[in-house]
Amino acid sequence: MSEIFFDLKRLSAAYAGGLSPREVIETALARLAASGDNGIFIHVADKAALLDEAEALGRHDPARPLWGVPFAVKDNIDVAGMPTTAACPQFAYQAERDAVVVARLRAAGAIPLGKTNMDQFATGLSGVRTPYPIPVNPIDSRLVPGGSSSGSAVAVARGIVSFALGTDTAGSGRVPAGLNNIVGLKPSFGAISTTGVVPACRTLDCVTLLALTVDDAFAAFAIAADYDDSDSYARAFRQQPYPTEELRLRVGVPRRQDRRFFGDKAMASSFDQALVQLQEIGCTLVELPFADYYATAELLYGAAWAAERYSAIRDFYEARADVLHPVVHEIYAKARAMSAADAFSGFYKLQAHKRNIGRLMASFDVLCVPTAPIHGTLADLEREPVAANSRLGTYTNFANLLDLCAVAVPGPWRSDHLPFSITLLAAAGGDARIASLARRFHAASAVSLGATGWPQPETPPATPEADPGIPLLVVGAHMSGMPLNSELLALGGRFEREVTTAPLYRLYALRDQVQPKPGLLRVAADEGSAIDGEIWRLPVQGLGELTAAVPAPLGIATIKLADGSSIKGFAVEAAGIQGAADISAYGGWRAYSLQTQPV
Repeated sequence: MSEIFFDLKRLSAAYAGGLSPREVIETALARLAASGDNGIFIHVADKAALLDEAEALGRHDPARPLWGVPFAVKDNIDVAGMPTTAACPQFAYQAERDAVVVARLRAAGAIPLGKTNMDQFATGLSGVRTPYPIPVNPIDSRLVPGGSSSGSAVAVARGIVSFALGTDTAGSGRVPAGLNNIVGLKPSFGAISTTGVVPACRTLDCVTLLALTVDDAFAAFAIAADYDDSDSYARAFRQQPYPTEELRLRVGVPRRQDRRFFGDKAMASSFDQALVQLQEIGCTLVELPFADYYATAELLYGAAWAAERYSAIRDFYEARADVLHPVVHEIYAKARAMSAADAFSGFYKLQAHKRNIGRLMASFDVLCVPTAPIHGTLADLEREPVAANSRLGTYTNFANLLDLCAVAVPGPWRSDHLPFSITLLAAAGGDARIASLARRFHAASAVSLGATGWPQPETPPATPEADPGIPLLVVGAHMSGMPLNSELLALGGRFEREVTTAPLYRLYALRDQVQPKPGLLRVAADEGSAIDGEIWRLPVQGLGELTAAVPAPLGIATIKLADGSSIKGFAVEAAGIQGAADISAYGGWRAYSLQTQPV
């Protein structure tokens, strides 16, 4: 019998051709046994129960997009009837019901094979902080598997499952993906429910999808993502189609003098090659100062969020601290000693970094960084259990603190035949955009899938962008880095450039707004000022939706720019400025916000 490929495209085709879910489950279990790695799973479902679940699917049903697809679940996510341990046996409990995300995937026909190993309580990026056997990196056994979603990544890389669930607070879904030559999609915070997930940092935790291809990761994400009222941190995002057209994007990258690879020349060289590849598929590179990103990353284990980790398991820690992995125990012990003042200090520092980074965001559509700066070895982690682990988070720790979505995607193999990966990031709501670019990058890299040796499934070439979009001037809370910018991103908007209006306008801070925003009013030539703004390009449908939702006294009008051209943009009715403060002297809403809002 020919080999069964587990990527969704070829597996679905095989099912349509008569393959049975029973054969797939038996194949998955056989691959697990052949791996000889008893560190991948903490718990594997009973074979008879798995075969019964496969049989219960009935006849092939293409209306269920994950019909018969085997997947794995990180062991801090509940699966009904299976134990949840978070890699701490003494913490274990029997889950009575599926986590919301697991239930949604099962409803689409997917079959959970079992619960995968992890860094204990999701505290680590190496995959070695577990009381169970450490999962073996299937590409090079000297290397760490990456964590904390170690078992999930290895299960996917070995072709044991089609995709797996992980979690990501500091990079736990991206780092192991990068170190195992697979895709790791970290959605926008709140897009996937965390009800039924053991928390690490409740204000940052994301359920992630690890898969062999970007198409597979995004397909599982599209099913898993839906607003869950039982999750107090859930957010409703407008579901975007997965664009396959050839988007022309500006990609922000760390400027050369700011890049950190800790002496790993092969990783540095591979990143250079990846940037060339991005240019070859139509991207424009924008080099950025990276100090604020690194400073943000360093906050994650320094104050508020370390204390939040302790808070998540405080009762268990106080009763059974002696059973924790030694390095995990050390981290929680330090967090336990932190004060509320320490936490607020962290909040203030983060806000300052957010403001500086917000200014940079206007210059690019997507951010690109190496997924990890080095390949950590088991020997490295034994010698430096904290420092070596921390280095793995150099390019991941800042993402959740800055409310970014991200996808780690393989690039061409390094010169030493180890895997290389980049991570693409965007503001919350930009999941489809980064997935689209990641898909094209992965196809151009032409690397095999995980450690399977399987070629990538054939991917139709990108088509020219069908909808060039319509330009729109924004002068307030919709600008890059501002609170309502996510609305433009969700509608498929793309930043074009910064502009200034002709000196024909006054800018007012409107009264009685739930979200503070300004109004731009046309006045006589001798009374006006030039006002800073941004041009964004929106698809026709997106612009229509935005226009229909604009609340009075705002509307869309023709605005004259300093270069003499005209453009549609946000403006305010004259009646709407009664009682509003004239802030024209600031030159724009961003300057006004920076000088009047506390850091």
